[in-house]
Amino acid sequence: MQIHLNTWGTYLHVHDQLFEVKIRKEKQVEKHQIAAHKVKSIWIGQGIALSSEAVHLAMKHNIDLVFLERDGKPIGRVWHSKLGSTTLIRKRQLEASLGEQALHYTKIWVIAKLEHQLTALKALKKHRSQHEVYLSEKVERVTKLQQSLTRLEGRHLDDLADTIRGLEGTASRLYFETLSYVLLPPYQFSGRSFRPAQDVFNALLNYAYGVLYSRVEKALILAGLDPYVGFLHRDDYNYKSMVYDFIEPYRGYADKVVFSLLAAKKVNQSHTQAIANGVGLTKEGKVLLIEHLNIYLEEDKIRYKGRNQTRANCIQYDAHSFANELLGKNQEIPTTQQY
Repeated sequence: MQIHLNTWGTYLHVHDQLFEVKIRKEKQVEKHQIAAHKVKSIWIGQGIALSSEAVHLAMKHNIDLVFLERDGKPIGRVWHSKLGSTTLIRKRQLEASLGEQALHYTKIWVIAKLEHQLTALKALKKHRSQHEVYLSEKVERVTKLQQSLTRLEGRHLDDLADTIRGLEGTASRLYFETLSYVLLPPYQFSGRSFRPAQDVFNALLNYAYGVLYSRVEKALILAGLDPYVGFLHRDDYNYKSMVYDFIEPYRGYADKVVFSLLAAKKVNQSHTQAIANGVGLTKEGKVLLIEHLNIYLEEDKIRYKGRNQTRANCIQYDAHSFANELLGKNQEIPTTQQY
């Protein structure tokens, strides 16, 4: 179990060798007791108080304490001085980055990214019969690229990294060419552009990816993983390599929201503005995008691993699964209890 303390004024202490959570509700105090051996980690939000005895009990049972910002992003953590689960996960992650596992996971993530792109292209083909010939050709080409990735064999990622980047880059170029092709002329664009974006589509997508990066980083940290130790992306100083690796299967979430906003003509001139050498979002544009992205990630549910889950939960689930696999475990992901 993971305990998530996010109600302002909540107090965590120890009673009869059990964690006790006290929550003030009007004139009453609600109490919840949890056995320490059932807890994997405790996430502590703003406005939460805890006793030194609670910290001691957590350390005694090797329970990870994670402190969160107001927006839920982890700011720091406390763990046992001995080798615990979080330390061991990061050790295994570093070992994996230098061995055969790096190639294994990189292929899984990039292939999953292309699968999402193919799903999007096939959906366009289904609903835009006037573009059937064009879309069929793009689907066929991206499918072949995905098959080429699947057939890649080797022992070390370094030997195949450039090939993987080349196949993934070609697939993404075809994918974005197609999205532009089916959009109305005011929203069409000439490929990806970054800082700054050269068009409305890229201005929206860059901002959406930024939000997604933050969410993926949070999921990795909460699972005990190191966002800076990546496999495919470079390990430069202060570069969150694992975030850029792990995000690949979920980029389609941001793509979907941005494309839907433009296809539905929900973006107008009030949402963007000219900036130096490019296009940026106004406050209204950011609000529009965040509202729809949050609904897509936090409210809409999909069937995943036999359960109805939000897409945000799917990301967290996958992060915990990855951490467990690095540890050689194949166990159920712990549930989160909110207080």
